[in-house]
Amino acid sequence: MTESPVSAIGPYPLLHRGKVRETYDLGDRLLLVASDRVSAFDWVLPTLIPDKGKVLTALSSYWFRLLGKIVPNHLISDGSNGWPPELVPEWERIERRAMLVKKARRVDYECVVRGYLAGSGWQEYSQSGTLAGERLPTGLREGDKLPKPRFTPARKNERSHDENISFHTMCEEVGKEESGRLRDLSLELYEVGGQHAEAAGIMLADTKFEFGYVGDELTLIDEVLTPDSSRFWLASEWQPGRPQPSLDKQYVRDWLLSSSWDRNSTPPDLPPDVVRGTRERYLEAYRLITGKELEV
Repeated sequence: MTESPVSAIGPYPLLHRGKVRETYDLGDRLLLVASDRVSAFDWVLPTLIPDKGKVLTALSSYWFRLLGKIVPNHLISDGSNGWPPELVPEWERIERRAMLVKKARRVDYECVVRGYLAGSGWQEYSQSGTLAGERLPTGLREGDKLPKPRFTPARKNERSHDENISFHTMCEEVGKEESGRLRDLSLELYEVGGQHAEAAGIMLADTKFEFGYVGDELTLIDEVLTPDSSRFWLASEWQPGRPQPSLDKQYVRDWLLSSSWDRNSTPPDLPPDVVRGTRERYLEAYRLITGKELEV
C-alpha cells in the first residue's frame, strides 16, 4: 500500500501532499518529508521502495551544499545538527528523510537541462529532428551526447503532465531577462554537477532544477540531482543507439512499459525483484556520487 501522510508534524499542519513528499507549514519555514513512494507516468504506484526517501533527502542535501557557491538554496537543516525542540518528538517519523527549508515563491517552470538524447527529448527528435523546438543535427542516435547541453523548460501543471515548451515560449510568458537567468543558472548547475558525477563514473544525461524567490533572491528549491529528478547512466556501460542502463527510476518505467498496464487505470504492484533492483540503484547512485554508503 502507498504511505499515508500524517495530518500534522508536531504542532504543524500538513500544507501539501505531493507525489513523493509531504510539506508541513512551520509559519516562516517549511518541513519537507520524503516518503518511499515512487511515481511514474503521472501515477503514484501502490508499492513502496524502501529507503528511497532517505536517498532523496541525503543526496539533495549533499548537492545543495556543493552547489551553494553557484546559487543560494532553500535548505536550512537536514537534521544532522539537530531539529528545533518542537520537532524532536517526531524524530522517528522524520529521521533522515526531512529537510527544514525557507519558504519561497515558486517559479512555475521546470528548468530541464539535457546533455544526451533520451526520454521525451529522444521522442521529439525522432519525430521532428528538434529538441524543445530547436533543430538538432541529423543522424543522432538514442543516447548520443548532444553537441552542447540544451535548456528545455517545461511549464508546471498540477493536474496533468508538465508541458514541454520552447525557450522562446518561456521568454514570452516569463520575460527575456528572468528566462535567460534561469537558463544560464541551470546550465551552470548542470555543468558543475555533471563534472562531479562523471568523476564518480556517472553520466548525467539530463536533470531538472526548480527555483523560487526568497524575498527578492532567486533560490534553488525542491530536490536537486537525485535519481527521481535526473537520468543517471553508468559511464562504463554507455552505448549510444539503445536505451542505457541507469541508476534512477527508469528501471521502474521500463518494467511498467513491459507489463500489460494501460497507463489509464490503477497501476499494478511492483514485483519484489523490481523493488529490490530499484532500491539498489538508488543506493548505488548515492554511494558513487558522495563516495560513502548511506546509513539506512
